[in-house]
Amino acid sequence: MAEAVNDLGTPMIVNCAVYAHGRKVTDLPIEQISDVLQNEGQFLWVGLHEPSEALLRQIQEEFGLHDLAIEDAHRAHQRPKIEEYGDELFVVLRTARLEGDAIHFGETHVFVGPRFVVSIRHGASLTYARVRERCEATPELLEKGPGFVLYALLDFIVDNYFPIVDALEERLEDLEEEIFGRQFRRETTERIYHFKRELGMIKRAVSPLMEVCNRLSRFDHRTIPQDMQPYFRDVYDHVLRINEAVDSLRDLVATVLEANLSLVSIGQNDVMKKLAAWAAILAVPTMVAGIYGMNFDFMPELHWRWGYPGVMALTAGLCGFLYSRFKRATWL
Repeated sequence: MAEAVNDLGTPMIVNCAVYAHGRKVTDLPIEQISDVLQNEGQFLWVGLHEPSEALLRQIQEEFGLHDLAIEDAHRAHQRPKIEEYGDELFVVLRTARLEGDAIHFGETHVFVGPRFVVSIRHGASLTYARVRERCEATPELLEKGPGFVLYALLDFIVDNYFPIVDALEERLEDLEEEIFGRQFRRETTERIYHFKRELGMIKRAVSPLMEVCNRLSRFDHRTIPQDMQPYFRDVYDHVLRINEAVDSLRDLVATVLEANLSLVSIGQNDVMKKLAAWAAILAVPTMVAGIYGMNFDFMPELHWRWGYPGVMALTAGLCGFLYSRFKRATWL
């Protein structure tokens, strides 16, 4: 097998193996693929990671793949879809990987023919070694051929969305506790918008998968055996659950955003009430001081012995009365 590496320094050819009767026969160099394709009762499973254009052209020549599909597989900026080119299927799937609090997205392109499967990984995704081990551990199912391999890859990719959705639900609960704990910060609103954007990206990755799985579960195609359709319907059910969970989270995050803005507005209103109440209380001594600060000889009780204490007591009494009224009205 060639030791070609991509720009990341990892091998572009992860695996290239021949299977017969549900069991692995041998590993195979890329150059001998076209010879093995002539053998009845065998199929090839080739796994590629970030392949170069030259390697993709070599794969195209060995398998006779369509130009448009190879072009899509090289550019790797496609929405999930399924295309039919004669006896071959070309399936585009979006992958997601949670690293810390960040969600990274990638793509997997799968070519499926009567005697071969070619999977091409781009961007963030988990290795498909576990999928290969799972398939090889069930030879009675792997004997169904490339259709079962496509199901195993699709099921693995879809199931990887469940822990991501669970993590997002926990993050939303933390946001709710922070908001209703009256911790009003600008960073909270920014986190909500970032959370909403992530949900939108997951929605765009998952929603088209429903159409892909629905078509696969109803396909009348020689690469998909009739008895494989229930398996694809099971994946379709998983996609529906994820899609519904994402829709529910999007509704909740919109409600959380509205609640946050409402609580911020209420908090600002409380501050304005307090400022208005204290301004009204301070207006009383300000008014009294302003009256007695005028330069007139004849002022009420100006020369009375108890005039100053009386005015101060009246001022304090009025301030106390206003304070109690505002306190009762929950302005203070």
